[in-house]
Parts: sequence; structure tokens; C-alpha cells
Amino acid sequence: MAIERTFSIIKPDATARNLTGAVNAIIEKAGLRIVAQKRILMTRAQAETFYAVHKARPFFGELVDFMTSGPVVVQVLEGEGAILKYRDVMGATDPSKAADGTIRKVHAKSIGENSVHGSDAAETAAIEIAQFFAGNEIVG
Repeated sequence: MAIERTFSIIKPDATARNLTGAVNAIIEKAGLRIVAQKRILMTRAQAETFYAVHKARPFFGELVDFMTSGPVVVQVLEGEGAILKYRDVMGATDPSKAADGTIRKVHAKSIGENSVHGSDAAETAAIEIAQFFAGNEIVG
């Protein structure tokens, strides 16, 4: 497998509970490197742009409100097959269906407050990374 990059967000429900280090430990234990990371307060415009694909869905407003409700940690992760590996490490969106040891099984509060986001494809990862990081902020 090729070395690739993916995008991650540690969401407000996790940062409010001081879980950044615990989430990072799971990420690193899985063999992924954190090559960029910063804690931000996502603006409404950033959240609306990031989740634009869901704009027509009934939960869009609630999702934007949630993602702007507190600090998030945006990250670039790197490793062999990073996109699929991180999706496995995150676990199912519904924490009750997530595999043991995954971030969502261990830390998520609900389907909505599921602690983390990860890119679903290489194209998406590139767009999401570019929204939050300049090239010189990513240090592999």
C-alpha cells in the first residue's frame, strides 16, 4: 500500500472532555503519524463549507451548530493506506455498532456526538486538508 494522507477532526464533544491526547494515542498506536495538528474554533462559514455536501439534509443546521459549539482539533494523518486505516480506527458512526477499541466505541457519546471525523476518499482528503492547512504547516 502507498503512503497517503488523510484529514481528521477531533470534534467538540471530545475536546470538551480533554480527549485529544487519548484520541491521538489510538491514532499513533494504529501506525498513523500526525504530521499536522492545530486546535481551532471553527467559524460558521468554515463549518458550512466543510459540510456543504449535507446542505439539503435536515440535520445540516444542527451539524453546523455542533461543530462551531467549541474547539476542534484538525489534523493531517499520514501512513500506509491512511484513509482506510483511519476509518477503521474511528469505528462505525454509531458507537453502539463500533468495534471494540475504536475511537468511537471508546469515546463517542452518540451518533451525533461521535468524537471524530475522517476523510472518506483521497479526493475528499485533499480538499479537506487544503481547507484548514497551508502546505508549509504539514511536516512529515
